[in-house]
Amino acid sequence: MRVAIAGAGNVGLFIANELQKTGHQVTLIEQNRAVAERADAEPGIEWCIVDACEVSSLRGAGLEHCDVVVAATGDDEDNLVVSLLAKQEFAVPRVIARVNHPKNEWMFTENWGVDLSVSTPQLITALVEEAVTVGRLVRILQFDGGAARLVEVRLAPDAPVIDKAIKDVDVPRDATLVAIVRGEHVVMPRGDTVFEAGDEVLAMVTPDSEDDVRAILTGP
Repeated sequence: MRVAIAGAGNVGLFIANELQKTGHQVTLIEQNRAVAERADAEPGIEWCIVDACEVSSLRGAGLEHCDVVVAATGDDEDNLVVSLLAKQEFAVPRVIARVNHPKNEWMFTENWGVDLSVSTPQLITALVEEAVTVGRLVRILQFDGGAARLVEVRLAPDAPVIDKAIKDVDVPRDATLVAIVRGEHVVMPRGDTVFEAGDEVLAMVTPDSEDDVRAILTGP
């Protein structure tokens, strides 16, 4: 897989190194040459010392051949511009953008070419809720500007699905049970899988199906 990452700060560099180590072809786009020169990058990472907010620069970085673009700069405006150009000018299949300030998260949608936005404060908040909350649906991540959502719930002892098999639960057509974490094990959901108290259930939902899934897993 070919990946281009805009921004070679701590976040962008870490992502680049991890992807390079797992065998992907990675290009780092950074306009500050000094940042590139002092970066501890994995061998094989390609560098483009250009402004990622310019079409000509992105063309020179070969974005038309990329499978994924990650906008990981420390500036939300730059990340939005990179995302929009990657999607509209180069038709990159997958665009992931970093949200630096949570107040700007509402802008990181498909209108700006963003397939998935990652807001660290929002993610940490969700993970804290997920760790301490029983019987409440917690939204972990949003995809396609919120059109698809990864949610999680730890089943309470009185949850309506306890001791029921998945095949006997009326899961909405536009929702999918992704995994069940039971103790130290991950259970892949199948029709005969029976829900147990304490299960951590992960599901992909849409805005239309989220309330129905909440009612099924937590009760009215």
